[in-house]
Amino acid sequence: MTTVSLIIPCYNAARTLRLCLESVLAQTRPPDEIVVVDDASTDDSARIARELGCRVVSLPDNRGVSAARNAGVDGTDGDVVFFLDSDVALRPDAVANALEILDRDPGCGCVHGVYDTEPLIDDGPVERYRILHAVHWRRRHLGEVNGVVFALAAIRREALLAAGRLDESLRDSEDVEYGSRLSARCRIVLTDTVAGRHDDGSRLLPILAEQWRRALPLIPLLVVAASRDGGRPEHANRPAGILACALALAGLPLGLAHPALLAVPAAMVVGFVLADPPLLRFVHRERGAAFTAYFMAVHFAVHTALVAGLAAGCLRVPAMLLDRGRRTRPEAYEKSGVG
Repeated sequence: MTTVSLIIPCYNAARTLRLCLESVLAQTRPPDEIVVVDDASTDDSARIARELGCRVVSLPDNRGVSAARNAGVDGTDGDVVFFLDSDVALRPDAVANALEILDRDPGCGCVHGVYDTEPLIDDGPVERYRILHAVHWRRRHLGEVNGVVFALAAIRREALLAAGRLDESLRDSEDVEYGSRLSARCRIVLTDTVAGRHDDGSRLLPILAEQWRRALPLIPLLVVAASRDGGRPEHANRPAGILACALALAGLPLGLAHPALLAVPAAMVVGFVLADPPLLRFVHRERGAAFTAYFMAVHFAVHTALVAGLAAGCLRVPAMLLDRGRRTRPEAYEKSGVG
């Protein structure tokens, strides 16, 4: 019988961890072991995990989500590792559905899922924007994919061993880098049968800062991924929308020459809004016309941060290529953690 180790990396997650763990304990196919990796939290996260009967692996200092996941893999021995973020509450059949896909397809090494349209804890319109965007772009790519999102993902241990450890130098976009390694070794499936409610950010400025930070390594990581056998990861945003946003921003200085020339960036903004008709229809269907207008305004602000981060990240390509060239193969997981 296939055994499952469910690993939850955790840092100051007391607000959502109980809801997350209660959803795990309510699974129709319970995991064989549940491990919470406490990444030096300063709140009650570890106490909550122990109170609910989970094993806690405590890291002495905050090392980031990749290090926490690596520690979880080292400390478990299940045939399948199910990674779950501490701010996600699974549907009751999520683990069972992931195992069903892996069992019927021996060539599939990883199954990951999608979010529900309703947030775990509703904190307002900015969070609703984030959730709906995340739901839409993942649903757009259902089926065999090249990337992996670790928020709710089941991976065969043998596939993890083959791809190597998560890169602990990356605190953002680590899943993009790992997906390029994993997809070169096995098939990856994105499915809406593995789902859960997610608690996302609810304040705009921190979200913009996060988007800029996450965009910084994307171009270098994509350049590195192109040199591997794995395919390109799926994009969360339409390239046409990114281009339209970039052209709108680049066209703003035209207004200094003559106000009438502001029609150029204005036209690019219209192009941005129309770049993804299925997204417009999806948001309108879920929340109505007024929220759709709000959604697109926030979406443009997020794209502005994305474009700025991508531009800055281009300057890091030479240094990252040099660093990756020194590491000819990924570090392996310890064999002692394998059942």
